[in-house]
Amino acid sequence: MAEQKRLVKCGNSDKNLNNGEVSSIVKKNGLYDIYIEDISEEGAGIGKVEGFPLFVKDSLIGDSVRVKVIKLKKNYGFGRVEKVLEASKDRVAAACTVARACGGCQIQEMNYEAQLRFKENKIKKNLERIGHFKDFKMLPIIGMEEPFRYRNKAQFPIVRNKEGKIITGFYAGRTHFVIENDDCMLGDKVNYNILNIVKEYMDKFGIEPYSEENHTGLVRHVLIRKSRVTAEIMVCLIINGDKLKYNKVLVEELLKIQGMTSISYNINRNRGNVILGEEVVNLYGNGFITDKIAGIMYQISPLSFYQVNSVQTEKLYSTVLEFAGLSGGEIVWDLYCGIGSISLFLAQKAKHVYGVEIVPQAINDAKINSKINGIDNVTFMVGRAEEVLPQMYDEDKVYAEVIVVDPPRKGCDIVALNTMVKMNPEKIVYVSCDSATLARDLRYLCDRGYELNLVRGVDMFPMTVHVETVVSLSLKKDIPKIEITMQPDGTSNYTPSEKVTYQRIMDYVKEKYGVKVHSSYIAQVKRMCGLNVGENYHKSKKTDADVKQCPKEKVEYIKEALECFKII
Repeated sequence: MAEQKRLVKCGNSDKNLNNGEVSSIVKKNGLYDIYIEDISEEGAGIGKVEGFPLFVKDSLIGDSVRVKVIKLKKNYGFGRVEKVLEASKDRVAAACTVARACGGCQIQEMNYEAQLRFKENKIKKNLERIGHFKDFKMLPIIGMEEPFRYRNKAQFPIVRNKEGKIITGFYAGRTHFVIENDDCMLGDKVNYNILNIVKEYMDKFGIEPYSEENHTGLVRHVLIRKSRVTAEIMVCLIINGDKLKYNKVLVEELLKIQGMTSISYNINRNRGNVILGEEVVNLYGNGFITDKIAGIMYQISPLSFYQVNSVQTEKLYSTVLEFAGLSGGEIVWDLYCGIGSISLFLAQKAKHVYGVEIVPQAINDAKINSKINGIDNVTFMVGRAEEVLPQMYDEDKVYAEVIVVDPPRKGCDIVALNTMVKMNPEKIVYVSCDSATLARDLRYLCDRGYELNLVRGVDMFPMTVHVETVVSLSLKKDIPKIEITMQPDGTSNYTPSEKVTYQRIMDYVKEKYGVKVHSSYIAQVKRMCGLNVGENYHKSKKTDADVKQCPKEKVEYIKEALECFKII
């Protein structure tokens, strides 16, 4: 590890950073030489100055960098790379000229083999630190042969720049500023031609791009999809209005592109950052394109959820099917099923599959997809998994040999987890896009009769810090069925029966944000949330004591942890 060298004299300090004191070792605008030890959830490198953590964008594990501190909090700070003193052995030149400014590819300057090691280690650390698992079997992560040009979907905001030119690109991280980019290295090459046609059309007919600040202008985004198997292309303009004038000219130009199958516009007149509205007006084609994954056909509309990496999706679903170990006679439940893509995969090997999804449009797509594939041993239901599953279990006495869950980033709802335990399936296959909430949910299930069998990462999003994880759980042998009684407290939908220690909350915050929180801070936040922590718990025994208050940013971190563990 490179020696940490302080370049700007900042005075001496004998304050203990672990007690939440402001460090006088590190000063704003100070320059420091640090070694990057890790990468945060948001892709920033993490290094330390005499124990004080700094989050540094555009740095990699193994870099020795000169950093200028641009923002300070009590227990951590943010820095900007001024100079790379010694590059990590894993550092490579970015393939995209705006990779740093855009920020969408947080680790594009890390070679791909190192990216896979980082993601695999991220999964492992979360399972160990948050889930408290040891000695589990982890299969090698599944990477891509070609980790660029993999996205089958792109959504480009369209604006006027300071010079008045219409541009398309992507929002820089945590901003509303568009970085011009017509040819993202993660997207298909055809995007460049489509965007130029749209911009020329807008210039020719004086059609204004949307202004987020003034809520004026017409064209907000351009959505492009391209099928990997059929090469069919969809273009949908999202507009702040009811009509797209001179649209026949646009259609005529777009049809010059080989594979153009669907052209439409979507109406979204609302303020805010939600891209799509509910209404789609078709201009050309049937309103959808088709794609295939392992022989199963899917119809994809502008509003459909569909995995953006078709190549890796096939590997992901094959892993789910392998972990489920179906023999043909099983009843399977697929919770958070989306458009039924995993359900249809499972139906090939199961007796019957039940899919549950909250989005009605997704269930409509799922039913269409099952019909066009001639798969009739599936039943799709609209509703929240945490509501549909208990109702079906309690009232209709349904059961399952296998349950597959693919929840959003926040993980499974506690009611759904409880019902899964009550249903006592032989196997549970958990697909996760956030290994932190995955670790929490796995611990809950394994404390109630299940054991962790296999873990495998699938790199769905090369060049970013994100990774999918597939986990196989099985019911422990000779374990009696566990009955759980739900007792609502009148102010929330449930009372958690799991005991979550302060240490687990500390571990969660440390792992996700790289900062420490004291148990007294956790107690303060629990009181804020109306939770009982004991009248004098973590209060000073001195009547005139100056009790340190939890900093605002740590309040939010702790609240997130409490939500993550289903305490609030």
